[in-house]
Amino acid sequence: MALVLQSVLKRVAVDTRPLGVAPYRRLLLGQGVSFIGFQLTSVAVSAQVYDITHSSLWVGLLGPANLIPLVVFGLWGGAVADAVDRRKLLLMGSVVAWLATAALLLHAWAGLDNVYLMLAIVAVQSTGFAVTAPTRSAIIPRLVAADRVAAANTLNFLISSVGTVVGPLLAGIVLAKAGYAAAYLIDALLFGAGFYAAVRLPRLAPVGEVSRPGLRSVVDGLRYIATRPIVMMSFVVDIIAMAFALPRALYPELTAERFGGSPVAFGWLSASLAIGAVAAGLVSGWVGRVRRQGVALTVVIALWGLTVAAAAFAQPLWLIVALLAVGGAIDLVSSVWRQTILQTYAPDEMRGRMQGVFMVVVAGGPRLGDLRAGATAGAFGLVPAWAGGGLLCAAIVLVAGLSIPAFRNYDAVRDGLARR
Repeated sequence: MALVLQSVLKRVAVDTRPLGVAPYRRLLLGQGVSFIGFQLTSVAVSAQVYDITHSSLWVGLLGPANLIPLVVFGLWGGAVADAVDRRKLLLMGSVVAWLATAALLLHAWAGLDNVYLMLAIVAVQSTGFAVTAPTRSAIIPRLVAADRVAAANTLNFLISSVGTVVGPLLAGIVLAKAGYAAAYLIDALLFGAGFYAAVRLPRLAPVGEVSRPGLRSVVDGLRYIATRPIVMMSFVVDIIAMAFALPRALYPELTAERFGGSPVAFGWLSASLAIGAVAAGLVSGWVGRVRRQGVALTVVIALWGLTVAAAAFAQPLWLIVALLAVGGAIDLVSSVWRQTILQTYAPDEMRGRMQGVFMVVVAGGPRLGDLRAGATAGAFGLVPAWAGGGLLCAAIVLVAGLSIPAFRNYDAVRDGLARR
């Protein structure tokens, strides 16, 4: 019995073999530590902007301040990552992000309370993130063996999910005890772990055909996506999942209607998806062994939509959180497969641009989802907006995913890893 249990645990426990590669291990741990600081700053900025303005509109303007640089420099940064040493680009983008954090620290210390300056600094910080995120992702297939890319991506999403839980919780304590400047100072210090990991990376010069970074290079990347159904659909299914089913913008209304506006209830709702992602990451050993990733993606995103829809009808807080946590677990699995398809199907000279588009989709999809949820809730009510979005997501992704033969029949070994 003990041997059977040990065998089962070995198959389902998170695959840690990529940690045997020292550069990847340093990159992962450095990213994990610095991401806690990034989340800490994100919460602190929102709180400080509201403290200065007493306006949710100004807090909402942090969205475009983040998104516009992510779109512009995410695409540009991905193109540059295909044409230069990725280690150097990661270092340069990291310095830009760190300088922005230092500027927030100085702004708080000086007591300037200038919301326009804060929005500008946030835009600069987002620019640095837009360059580093696709570059870091494009580096992974150069560090680990082809058959361990999925496991490496799982570890990446797991460590990010942990940061998404720990960072906001830490922010609550720091802001209550020490204020905004302390939060930014902690972020600036934690950043050092990620920077050290980047410094220790080996040289990562471009391989294959190198194109000059610029608008033409970006267009070439977009043309590549448009002519590869497998790659295109990996983006489409993500947009469907986030734009139709993400209920995040409805948490405040749900909290007010069912839980008397309780901050504790709102906190649990806000953390629910990340809690599920962390739990799924710990038992994700099977994820990398799935070969038919196209059809698997279609099925799990349909399940995501149905799970979100079910949460709309649940009444007890614990049940809503549990259903959303299941959704978060599903989202982690789908994220791993989408990322793995991009990293193993696309050639190395395209990976930076693919990761740039991936980041734009990952950043833009949830914001489209927020807009969709808020607009439909205003027109039709909370439950129809929440549940209807989930049901539409399930229906649309099944039609889209199963109607494209190349995506439906995609085999990670035959069509992905074999291409390397």
